[in-house]
Amino acid sequence: MLDHVTRHATRRSSRTARLGRRLAPAFALAAALVLGTTAPAPADPLGLPAAQDLVGVGGQATQSLLDRFSTDYNAALAAGGDTTSPRLTGWDSAGPSPIVPKYASVAIYRPFSTNAGLMAMDMYGSTTLNYARALRPPKPTDPAHLLFIGMAKDAVSWAAPVGGNAPVSLTTAQLASIYACRTTNWRQISPGLPDAVIHPVVSGDVTVDRDGVHGSGLDATSFFLEKIDYARVVAQDPVTDHSCVGVVARENQGTDPLLQDPDALVPYSVGRYVGQAYGGWTTPGDEPGPLTPRGINGLAAVNTTTHAINPSFAATPFGRIVSNVVRQSEWTAQNANGAALRAVFGPTGWICVHALTTVRSHGFQPLPGSVCGTVIH
Repeated sequence: MLDHVTRHATRRSSRTARLGRRLAPAFALAAALVLGTTAPAPADPLGLPAAQDLVGVGGQATQSLLDRFSTDYNAALAAGGDTTSPRLTGWDSAGPSPIVPKYASVAIYRPFSTNAGLMAMDMYGSTTLNYARALRPPKPTDPAHLLFIGMAKDAVSWAAPVGGNAPVSLTTAQLASIYACRTTNWRQISPGLPDAVIHPVVSGDVTVDRDGVHGSGLDATSFFLEKIDYARVVAQDPVTDHSCVGVVARENQGTDPLLQDPDALVPYSVGRYVGQAYGGWTTPGDEPGPLTPRGINGLAAVNTTTHAINPSFAATPFGRIVSNVVRQSEWTAQNANGAALRAVFGPTGWICVHALTTVRSHGFQPLPGSVCGTVIH
């Protein structure tokens, strides 16, 4: 089953800190399989970041938001005549691999998800990376020295093509049954729906066989399948062939031909969709195409009047806080690096001060002042 869904995956992730560099070959393979053939990422640094710069990697859904924060923060430093403070920059989740994150750092395989970013933060020091974009809450198995600093609120739902056969909403149980390949035709959902075979899709470096989905699902997929209790449903049904699920390499996009099938559905970041569809924050290949997020348990994922995440939907278990992960020793350090981290990610830092405008324009919900910029437990 997918990482962070099964007990096996939990045990494996808990060994991450101890294994350290022994995991590098597997990390490299996963990155190469998912990203090795993609085109250069347009929002990667235009030049090699300086050794003192704040350089990040990690999850995909918030990379456009961090790119905007980087542009604005660095411009403000320059406008104020500051030529010495660390600049903010980051590497997208997709693009050529390996990468050299900053001047004088080692070459690493490009992290393509939250978990890959956390692994890189644990394996390397500040001479290579300074933060990771995280699209899930912290877990007890995460390295204790990594702190999750709250940034915004997101939600994950399922998306399907406009004009396709999917309904406007499905229940959690129906979604679990679809992804477990027990419900395979829309007529099983409602006799009023078309007589057509459902094509569930996930994203990431995964394989699918009669026992289900195995491997490293990307962030939206891992979060979504956890919330619909996919692993338990599959484990309790050893008779059904669970191999009906399709796979695409990248998440939160509808440009893949597999996702333009009128019977397809796929996990999707609601905040990222709002930023793409209403904010225009897209790059080639990172566009929703015909997909629109649908509702779960009768709650719409998107408020199409306000062009925002539906707050009621974000309040369900399908809502998630997105954050940035830093090392504890650096977060509290009384030096230029620590001051720069707090000036960007802290409660009075650039991100939290500009959350109402920049965060909203990218489709996410601002966090309350008591949460933004603070450590999430």
